[in-house]
Formats: sequence, C-alpha cells, structure tokens
Amino acid sequence: MSDYVLTPNAKADIFYIWSFIAADSEDAAGRVEQTVYDACALLAENPSLGHSRRGFTSRPLRFWTLTGYSNYTVVYLPETVPLQVVAVLHGKRNIRRVLKERS
Repeated sequence: MSDYVLTPNAKADIFYIWSFIAADSEDAAGRVEQTVYDACALLAENPSLGHSRRGFTSRPLRFWTLTGYSNYTVVYLPETVPLQVVAVLHGKRNIRRVLKERS
C-alpha cells in the first residue's frame, strides 16, 4: 500500500490546478487530479523514480513529471516516511521561486 502525505501547499496546488481546468471541463480536471494522486502513490512505492534539480533548491527534493500531463510536476521529499509531497506545479511557474518562498 502506498503511503504519502500532501503538505497544505501541495493540497492548495492541486485545488488550484483542478479549479483552473474545471473552468473548461470538470471531467478533464478530475482526470488530471486522479493522475496526480496516482503519481503520488507510485512515488511513495518508488521514491527514487524522480530526479533532483540542484539548481532549483538546496533541499533534497525530487521532481516527477506527470505521465500524460507533462506540464505538471510533483515535487517531493524521497526519504520521508510517509513520502511528503511538497508541491504540484505547472511547468510555466517559476518553480525555483515557489520552492524558495515555501522553504
């Protein structure tokens, strides 16, 4: 069984993403949201799947691009138990700045 937690920021990110997409299609928003949760479960079981981006943060975060929705990235702490998802961000956002503001 997968074991992960979403930080309050990650929950807010998912809600924002869902709300933005739902303005056009609630069905599409639901599909993206489910893909996020599926990715979190996958990462909880396989935390080394993501990759690090040393230029973005000094924190030991890893990044996983959603399959089928490559504009979105799950940011997580791979060594935490349960796995801690710290953000779910659109690729056009300034990820470095967002992570710095949240540290």
